[in-house]
This record gives sequence, C-alpha cells and structure tokens, in this order.
Amino acid sequence: MRSKGPTKPLFYLRRLKMPLGFTDRVKSTIKKYNLLQNGDRVLVGLSGGVDSVVLLHTLLALKVGYSLELYVAHLDHMFRGEESRGDRRFCEAMTERLNLDIVCGEIDCPKIAKEKGISLEEAARFERYDFFRRTARVKGTEKIAIAHNEDDQAETVLMRAIRGTGIAGLGGMAPLKKMRGFTVIRPLIEISRKEIEDFMRDNNLGFRHDPSNDKLIFTRNKIRHELIPYLEKNFNPNIKEVLANMAENLRAENEFLDKFSKRKYRAISKRNKDGEIVIEIKKIKRQAEAIRKRILRNALEELKGDLRRFTYQHWREMEELLNNRPLNSIVDLPGGFKVIKRKKTLIMEGPKRT
Repeated sequence: MRSKGPTKPLFYLRRLKMPLGFTDRVKSTIKKYNLLQNGDRVLVGLSGGVDSVVLLHTLLALKVGYSLELYVAHLDHMFRGEESRGDRRFCEAMTERLNLDIVCGEIDCPKIAKEKGISLEEAARFERYDFFRRTARVKGTEKIAIAHNEDDQAETVLMRAIRGTGIAGLGGMAPLKKMRGFTVIRPLIEISRKEIEDFMRDNNLGFRHDPSNDKLIFTRNKIRHELIPYLEKNFNPNIKEVLANMAENLRAENEFLDKFSKRKYRAISKRNKDGEIVIEIKKIKRQAEAIRKRILRNALEELKGDLRRFTYQHWREMEELLNNRPLNSIVDLPGGFKVIKRKKTLIMEGPKRT
C-alpha cells in the first residue's frame, strides 16, 4: 500500500459547479440517514470511475461545512492488467492534485475467486471491503464512503430478487450500515446515475472507464444493460426510482422486524459452557413464522459471524427439525455448523476443533 500527501485546503473548489438540486439532495440524504457528523474522519473508496470521482468531489465540497477529514483508498483487483494499473495512476494523480492522502493496494481477485470457487463479482466485493476496513483502521477513520447510487440500488434489488431473497434482501443496500467495527455510508444512494454524469460533465472532471462494466458475463451488467432498459420500455419508464423507493420502504419494515426478533432471541436463548447457542423449543414455537426464521438467523449469525451460503432450503430444514423430526435429529449448515434437536432445546454448534 502507498500513501501520498497531507490534506490541505482546496481553493479550486470555489469554482466547482454544484447544482442546487444536486447539493440539496445529497445533503438531504446525509441528514435523513444521519450519515455525517461534524468532525468525522472519512475514508472514500475511489475506483476512478464516474461515481466515485463525483462522490469524492461532493464530499470535498461539503468538507468545510462538516469539518471533515478525508482520506482515499484505491484497490486494484488485478482484472485488467495494464488498464488496472492505469486506474491506480489516475487515482494517485487526482489525489495528488487535490492534496489528499491516498492508500493504494492490489489483490489478485481472479486467483482468489478460483481458489474459493466463487464468482469474480463476489471475490472482488469481499476483498474490496476487507481492504477498505484495513485501510480505515490504519488511518483511524470511523466511516467508509462508497459511491453507490439510485441506479445501483435498483440493480441490486432486481439481482437479489432473481437469485431469491427475503425482505432484507429486497431492502437493497442500506444508506448507512455497521460493518465489523466501521460504518459504511452511501451519500449518493438517492442520486440517479444521470444526475451524477451531468455533474461530471458540468465540471469537466476526468474519470476512468472500466470495460468490464460493459461485459454481459456479469449478472449486474446484464440487469443494467438488458433487463432494466426492457422494463423501462415495456412496463414502467420510472422503474429504477420505483425499485429504489420500494427498497426504502422494505428496509424500514425489516429494521422493525429485526429489532423485535432480536429482543425475542435474547429472551429465549443462551450460550452454554461450550459456546453453543441453546434455544428453548417451547418458546420459539410460540413465535410467528417470520419471527422464528429471524431468531434462527440471529443465532447462526452470532455463532458463525455471517450468513454467507445460508439459503432458504436451510431455513426449511430447520423448520422441519423444529416441528416434525425426532429427538437427536441434526441439520447440517454451511461451514461445518449444525443444529441438533434435544428434548426441550435446539442446540446450534460450530465446527469441532481437532
């Protein structure tokens, strides 16, 4: 990783064209979701693409008003050889002109995807956020700003719906999310891609185009370039705004159900001396199906740390275990975790150490 230059005042920002509507909408999003407080130290993810460049300049324009300390992080996923290295040089040159501190890194995501048997998209996302967290820890920043916009939100909702998801997934990407000791914020989440591109043109800002965003081998790109235009043309020209609004509504409902289910989970479960999670069968069976499902998800997330590879079928198997299977039956879960049915309790345990 490499760092460049201290943060200094940016006189050129006085000449930056900030359309009133654009500025007000970003500020409205920040206020609505409490994304920023005075004096925040923020790490900004910069790929060199249009969205991240506009995010960086927007936060710079808001820097004085919020007394922000800004740092920048750029990760080379090693997808595109010399083009990727060109992205890094572009980001370094931009932050040098802006007198901002940048940390750059590179990770061989194609190799990681192959080793773990996951998609390139998933490997890149996991490694990117891991890099951001490590950089934020080094820089002492509390928040990580990501450039997702309203169009990204619509694409995410459709992608999750196609793959199969519940209310949490249909809620899309949260404007503010706690993630392993840090807070991820998305100040542009209510701004359309068109508005962002207009901002870029109005200010004649440079950016890098990633050709992989045009390749239809990636699910998100197929949704962006094929499915959404089809829906706009044949069903609803405002489909992206409709999907983003739906996500916001579902996210609010999900937050309420999540808080309620966590209270129930704490009331009917405990950790035993072996670190296993013990849930009282009689009490969980009294809960509505939606709450039962969330209680079991809460238990697995507490024990495992995440819900990766946990599917609807696993939930159905746990329901069957709870209601119909005999004592001492077992449901195997991803990562070596399992749920065992005893006389009065469900026992959720992790992999046995050898």
